[in-house]
Amino acid sequence: MNKKINFSVAIGLIGSMIIAQTQDPASAWTVTGRANRPPGPEWAENAVFYQIYPQTYYDSNGDGVGDLEGIIQKLDYVKGLGAGAIWLNPFCESPFRDAGYDASDFYKVAPRYGTLEDAKRLFEEAHKRDLRIILDYVPSYTSIDHPWFIASCDPEPNKYSNWYVWTGSTWFPGMEKYRAGFIQGYCERDGMFMNNFFWHQPALNYGYAHLDPDQPWQLPVDHPDVMALKEEMKNVMRFWLDMGCDGFRCDMAGSLVKNDDGTETARYWMTVRDFLDAEYPGTFTVAEWSYPKDAVNKGGFTSDFFHWFGAYDDLFQKEKIRNPNHDGHSFFDSEGKGDIAHFVEAYMDQYLDSRDRGYIAVPFGNHDIERIRNNGRTEDDLAVIFAFALTLPGTPFIYYGDEIGMKQLHGMPHTEGSYMGRAGDRTPMQWNSGTNKGFSTAAAGDLYRAVDMSADAPDVASQEKDPKSLLNRVRTLIALHNAEPALRAYAEFVPVYAKKDTYPFAYVRANGTDRLLVVLNPANREVRASFVLNYDFSKPALISGDGTIRAGRQDVSVVMGPVSYAVFRVDLMN
Repeated sequence: MNKKINFSVAIGLIGSMIIAQTQDPASAWTVTGRANRPPGPEWAENAVFYQIYPQTYYDSNGDGVGDLEGIIQKLDYVKGLGAGAIWLNPFCESPFRDAGYDASDFYKVAPRYGTLEDAKRLFEEAHKRDLRIILDYVPSYTSIDHPWFIASCDPEPNKYSNWYVWTGSTWFPGMEKYRAGFIQGYCERDGMFMNNFFWHQPALNYGYAHLDPDQPWQLPVDHPDVMALKEEMKNVMRFWLDMGCDGFRCDMAGSLVKNDDGTETARYWMTVRDFLDAEYPGTFTVAEWSYPKDAVNKGGFTSDFFHWFGAYDDLFQKEKIRNPNHDGHSFFDSEGKGDIAHFVEAYMDQYLDSRDRGYIAVPFGNHDIERIRNNGRTEDDLAVIFAFALTLPGTPFIYYGDEIGMKQLHGMPHTEGSYMGRAGDRTPMQWNSGTNKGFSTAAAGDLYRAVDMSADAPDVASQEKDPKSLLNRVRTLIALHNAEPALRAYAEFVPVYAKKDTYPFAYVRANGTDRLLVVLNPANREVRASFVLNYDFSKPALISGDGTIRAGRQDVSVVMGPVSYAVFRVDLMN
């Protein structure tokens, strides 16, 4: 669910922190060292998640499609990167009209990926390396090929008739109101079914929060058939947790209950949290909701992806080609015409109200978002982005290949529902300079998707040998993230320099007396900033990146070179 959010300009003191977009460079900002651990597994407090798209990661058997055995063979690479957990996109049985998000059986592995035994062995091998694995869980719809849906199409009432949202008949009074989003004339059943994304993905029936009295086919959230469906979807979770997975990324988590403002959907997810805590304590869940106040506070999720909102585009994605309404300037473009203040305002609105209950995950690319290497960005540009990703609070996620600077490819043919440019961010992982960049031994024409074979296409093997490569810079930043108490997921976050249309961006991360000052300058020019910290700190020390700092007792001045980041230790003075 993409919830519309209206943010007013936040000026003044909010809680113990000021997030004003002030023009006064010497404004005081309050850092308390407050760092309360929210509920959730302890391992998630400093884990970096690495997202793997199975069909394009590594092909172990030469059929042109990545597979579970291929992921097993690359676990040492993931561990060597410094990641603590893996998010796997769907690998269940599917007709693959939408790359596996259209499941036809939640309890089977698609043959192209392997078997249930392969999945179980993947979990076991990951755990041997102290890696956790979370799976993509798709609770809002299935494929039209799923046996549940096929049974629901039967004109004769049966167990599955109400497991999907069907109207009472194909023609009925007031149907015009419901024609959008429903598929008409699909089968012999007299009714229209609701689709939740593509037309072939029928919506599972979690009920209606507010019923239309003229439409008796709308079922309440506590209808016995709705409750039976909900319990079966919990059984899907039980199945995979028993197999050995450690949690779930919950696709379209906010879109379950219909005609809902989020209240009933969140109430359902809290029942999921309760059952997980009772039966599988320590299970990690991250929502695709993009509204942590609901997902974390009311739905009980450990974390929430925060990206389906306007200010997210201010970071990387502003392109007139993609959206004519955008001005074309992103904060992380080296031209230096972007604005970080809009993002900070939106982020702080969610962060301050959710930090006691869970985390925020800001995705810096994934299978639905353009790769961060777009707009002509260089490896230096990407290093600044990774410095941001790995020093923000919450749970950082890295999309496979971004750690070596794989490019967003344009003009790729659509495969398995990869419209809206998504084909160009789902290309095969580039392991070496050999055949198909080491992804597969199959003929190029037999590959699931074409590999970037351009002369400047990066690869793992080449970057392994270069200590200054993006891969090794990312490893260094992950090591910093994993080691520093002030970079724990729950450690306090205080923006101290976040002016509109101004560079750099600076913030403090604090955990008790451990405190770090992070300064980011994506612009291709030298920039300076001065501000005041509200506490006496020991002599600042540069611990990562490159920048110059001058400090009095509380006054701070920084000078940042073009396209640079710096992390300074500014611990509380004893």
